[in-house]
Amino acid sequence: MKIGFIGLGNVGGKLAGSLIRNGHDVTVRDLDEALVASFVARGATAANSPEALGRKVDLIITCLPSPASSAAVAEGPDGFLKEMGPGKVWLEMSTTDHAEVLRLGALVEARGAMFMECPVSGGCHRADTGNIAIFAGGPRAAFEFVLPVLTTLGRRILHTGELGTASQLKVLTNYLCTVHLAALAEALTTAKVVGLDMNTAYEAIRISSGNSFVHETESQVILNGSRDINFTMDLVIKDVGLFDKLARDHGVPLEISPLVLDIFKDGQRRYGPREHSPNIIRRIEEQMGVKVLGTGFPPEMVDDEPEEPGYEVVPRR
Repeated sequence: MKIGFIGLGNVGGKLAGSLIRNGHDVTVRDLDEALVASFVARGATAANSPEALGRKVDLIITCLPSPASSAAVAEGPDGFLKEMGPGKVWLEMSTTDHAEVLRLGALVEARGAMFMECPVSGGCHRADTGNIAIFAGGPRAAFEFVLPVLTTLGRRILHTGELGTASQLKVLTNYLCTVHLAALAEALTTAKVVGLDMNTAYEAIRISSGNSFVHETESQVILNGSRDINFTMDLVIKDVGLFDKLARDHGVPLEISPLVLDIFKDGQRRYGPREHSPNIIRRIEEQMGVKVLGTGFPPEMVDDEPEEPGYEVVPRR
């Protein structure tokens, strides 16, 4: 199967790298020509437009920063949608709005092609090793068709149901991740202010009921001081905003979500939209006149799990 990959950013580049590393025939496209050249050096082929990419591949994967970006590469003047037809598949791996997924899916299916939404979760360090989790929404037949590719891209693959379900679950999990990060910023700063040893505080949280995936990853880069988790405040606001809209559209009386959005909007005003998201802790550090640091923590996360073939996760019934 010939695969085209559009979007070689923090997550997309690592996913594309897993395909190349595992021997797939990959054609890439990105606005950053230097990035494209680096993937060509690793064995990929370059396409000069989304349309040209769509013409030569069987499977198109997009991993882009916004719904508008995905729509542009598909429907724009040089978009790949016109090349979609029977036997072709589009995997949308961006974090996007479920309504947009339904709209794009209908356009693809009208051309006789297959569409799957496959957002990922677990951090760039796991995308880099092919160990990330993937939520896959769409028809079961399409899921089974692309499963061999998904098990190269990720470790735990969950078929979430019909189109739209994967995007809804992804924004839900990203919202929870953001809540944990905001709470950790308060907890770690409090630990520092009251004089606790920060390495001990980290371990106390890790081995207790207060633990979370976010603590085991993002707290480490906070305590290192790099605050680099390959995710930025503008993306947090986009993702939590998508969750907030989803819940409000269904009449859910939200209390925490609006507060978290306000916290990160304030962080974006203070530090800029491309500031690392864990640096939300700066808002409290600066007010208290402290710097929350430990010793021996890494500047960025590296996955210590060996790369292994992925598998489908089946929900208990």
